[in-house]
Amino acid sequence: ELPADEEPDTEFVRSARAVGVLWAVCSLCFAIIQVVILVQPSWIGTADIRPPQPSGTLGLFEVCLESDWPVPDCRGGLSSLSPLPSFQSVAVLVGVSLWAVWTSVLCLCLFRFCSAATVYKICAWLQLTAAGFCLALACLLFPDSWESPEMRALCGDSVRTNTVRGNCSVHWAYILAILGVLDYTILATLAFVLANRQDALLDHGSADDGMNTR
Repeated sequence: ELPADEEPDTEFVRSARAVGVLWAVCSLCFAIIQVVILVQPSWIGTADIRPPQPSGTLGLFEVCLESDWPVPDCRGGLSSLSPLPSFQSVAVLVGVSLWAVWTSVLCLCLFRFCSAATVYKICAWLQLTAAGFCLALACLLFPDSWESPEMRALCGDSVRTNTVRGNCSVHWAYILAILGVLDYTILATLAFVLANRQDALLDHGSADDGMNTR
């Protein structure tokens, strides 16, 4: 059995590792979800309406209208990664956020070369500033483009900036992007906490080493 003074440190390390694994898994999962948020044409969609009014969904890259075929008729530049003209700035911000969160995931490889505290801090700043801030700004700017020709063609002329009227409503991709801002904030905060715990563990280990050399 370990001495009594070493048991708290052992539990400290185990709990930190368990939370660190959970944080890494959540970061990877949301990095995958971020790809879906970017490419899916489900930011805005029509309600249950009757012909001849159009029915479909709209994203940053495509406008998809329901057709007689099982597959909707999508128009846009997803294949060439060209966003719709009215949503270019939003697509760029979501793309930067996507780059940042995947960079934070790839930084997990640095655990072999750097201290855990340093890696956690790098990932935390990436998730908080680049990922979280850019995604939040994209969510704020998206309603400013609701008077675009694409929105009017799908939702009608009653659509206004910051207000979805007519035949449309906010769909799951936009809601998921808003929730992503909260998720990034939680993940970044957790990474900072893990970094501080690693620093505290190193300081405690250095103090023990200093006492043993006396």
